[in-house]
Amino acid sequence: MAFLHKLSKASSLASASLIRHLSNVPENTVYGGPKPQTPNQRVTLNQLRQKYNKGEPITMVTAYDYPSAVHLDTAGIDICLVGDSASMVVHGHDTTLPITLDEMLVHCRAVARGAKRPLLVGDLPFGTYETSTSQAVDTAVRILKGGMDAIKLEGGSPSRITAAKAIVEAGIAVIGHVGLTPQAISVLGGFRPQGKNVASAVKVVETAMALQEAGCFSVVLECVPAPVAAAATSALQIPTIGIGAGPFCSGQVLVYHDLLGMLQHPHHAKVTPKFCKQFARVGDIINKALLEYKEEVTNGSFPGPSHTPYRMNPKDVNGFSKELQRLGLDDAASAANEAAIEPEKMNMVNTGSN
Repeated sequence: MAFLHKLSKASSLASASLIRHLSNVPENTVYGGPKPQTPNQRVTLNQLRQKYNKGEPITMVTAYDYPSAVHLDTAGIDICLVGDSASMVVHGHDTTLPITLDEMLVHCRAVARGAKRPLLVGDLPFGTYETSTSQAVDTAVRILKGGMDAIKLEGGSPSRITAAKAIVEAGIAVIGHVGLTPQAISVLGGFRPQGKNVASAVKVVETAMALQEAGCFSVVLECVPAPVAAAATSALQIPTIGIGAGPFCSGQVLVYHDLLGMLQHPHHAKVTPKFCKQFARVGDIINKALLEYKEEVTNGSFPGPSHTPYRMNPKDVNGFSKELQRLGLDDAASAANEAAIEPEKMNMVNTGSN
């Protein structure tokens, strides 16, 4: 038994060593974090359906990279949308049109590594699903292979309805998107709200119903009056997710950078929608931190002793200095000796001041 216990212990140590060497988490001797996460159960379509049936609001937020995905994961957001809005808030374009499928896939893969709990949804970017149902299905497959659980596509024209139906029949979950569809701004005449007159309002509801009929499990309603969103939500038997559509939808979605007040500069002010509430002004905090960093580097106060953690023992410093001298690098040897002494001086000064 003692032999088996030792064998089991040795096996465990070997496994731990293998895991450490294969892990992409940096060793604690170099970085303090991040720590490995214990993933919660992934949100499923069935869980969203249960929330919808109970009348519990559904939360959706966009994310485009690993850090934003981890934040959504920690906050317990239901749906993480890797939106083509990355074109504007990440890549700096004025519209969503320029972003490519390959660029979207980079965002999808990064988000999939960070968000373990939310349902992951990837936008089909402009120009990747309009030509044929085959093109639409192929693009949707690539999005899923990029780590997503479902896709979202914009519009309610007959060809978009057909594309949505084909994707669903291929075994891929789909969210529809009606109202203001940013990919269609050349037809809509810019970022303009929809459903403001009778004909337009009826079209929003009918299009949403057509997407439901095509098999979509949810529909985003963007920039429509509250009565239109309320009517669509009542008419459908699937959740509606509102963005600039008032409080009567089954859930809400906002762009990560918008709700955090991430960007405080003229370009972002130009593209930040009026319906967005800024729940923080993170951009101001970032700017303040960067200015402080610049100031401390400039005046020499950073990095101080507390941020210079790696030490050589005196014996190694002396040996290193002698080797440098042997190589004819006397100035380098002096610099090394002074650098070894300086943190100790600073520590003494700090201790004395306390």
